[in-house]
Amino acid sequence: MIQVNKYIIISLLVFLFSCKVKKQKPFSKNKQETFSFVQLCDVQLGLGGYENDIKSFKMAVKKINTLNPDFVVICGDLVQKRKDSSFSNFKKINTTFNMPSYIAPGNHDVGINPNKKTLNYYRKTIGDDYYAFQHKGYLFVVTNSLLWKANVAYESEKHDNWFKEKIKNKSINNSPVFVIGHYPLYIITIDEEETFGNLPLTKRKELLDLFKQNNVVAYLTGHAHRRVINKQDNIQLVTAVSISKNARNSPLGFRVWNVSLDSITHHFVPLQP
Repeated sequence: MIQVNKYIIISLLVFLFSCKVKKQKPFSKNKQETFSFVQLCDVQLGLGGYENDIKSFKMAVKKINTLNPDFVVICGDLVQKRKDSSFSNFKKINTTFNMPSYIAPGNHDVGINPNKKTLNYYRKTIGDDYYAFQHKGYLFVVTNSLLWKANVAYESEKHDNWFKEKIKNKSINNSPVFVIGHYPLYIITIDEEETFGNLPLTKRKELLDLFKQNNVVAYLTGHAHRRVINKQDNIQLVTAVSISKNARNSPLGFRVWNVSLDSITHHFVPLQP
């Protein structure tokens, strides 16, 4: 009888302990924290004079290292002409960042109409042309916007499916999303005609619907070589100036983003004082 009571007591203790464990809140991987990052655009070695562009890139790295953000995103056009020597120089300087840098391809990197050869060359030389990462409760989706600009057999469909799956995946996306690319959705109005400087009308509207439905807070791009800031349904669409050569002789520089629990802000930092 004593032995039976002992087993009953042990069983009750196990039951009570298991109930207590079930009531505990699970650890949240999506807990948002304050952080900063840099949006760097159109390094484009060779556009503003090769040596000058090398100097500007080194200057940008030095200044960003002093600011010490969590990471850097580079919104495409790493070089003016895609070849081993220019990509090698880009990579060499890029490694001098004191923090991670995440790179999206531009039209000068994979071509305005990418093909198997140009995409494979980029992937072999630089790395993946689209991917995602998480940081302090936010999802960052780095895209190959050239596959939105042009309809590339197999590749555009594969990229589209990947993008939709990534931003709709609620197991990693109960949090805000930043999308990184090269091509702006549009420059002035959402209904403007397609030009060299924006995405096709049907595609931009499709993307905006996806952004609105999946907690995208900002889409960061380059390409225009001037500042373009729009807001659509509380989504920030921010195209930054380059560090190589800008329209209307605008100052070279980059943008610093500050993310906190109650705001997402950004400001321009010139290369020269």
